[in-house]
Amino acid sequence: MTKIGIITGSTRPGRNSLQVAEWVKGIADQRGDADYELVDLAEYNLPMYAEPVSAAYSQDYQTPEAIPWAKKIAELDGYVFICPEYNHGVTSALKNAIDYLYIEWNNKAAGIVSYGSAGGVRAAESLRIIMAELQVATVRAHPAMSLFTDFVKMSEFKPAAVHEKSVNAMLDQVNAWTNALEPLRK
Repeated sequence: MTKIGIITGSTRPGRNSLQVAEWVKGIADQRGDADYELVDLAEYNLPMYAEPVSAAYSQDYQTPEAIPWAKKIAELDGYVFICPEYNHGVTSALKNAIDYLYIEWNNKAAGIVSYGSAGGVRAAESLRIIMAELQVATVRAHPAMSLFTDFVKMSEFKPAAVHEKSVNAMLDQVNAWTNALEPLRK
């Protein structure tokens, strides 16, 4: 069965990305079309990227924390990124985790679920550019939540009902593209 990782985009204390990821996983698990797994960046404790050689040229990772991270990303067929917007961009934790790897990301599909004061759309667009360099096809459907209307006091996630439909549309596309790209991953 296709394995899709739902990756949290923040590691800070009090973050919202874990709540959003759990909500997306709850919707995904009802579908039965893939094996969905929550991948929490905070559990990998990745230090700031300092590998001696770019991951595009070598997978001989020197940072011990990079090895389980690389193994996890490599075993997944596709991704859903939970993308909070910090200062009009992706979080430093997410960008750092992405930069650790290259080949492990290649020829896969990804969806983006964003949130922020303007729905996190600027961060999502930035993430699309990053993913393109890693040969990850990002899908069009994009659930975007507002800190003002989908969170209570900007910290308790209470999404509007309409977002479930957009999550399902995004998952439909992620699964279709993940399956279409399978021959390239072999």
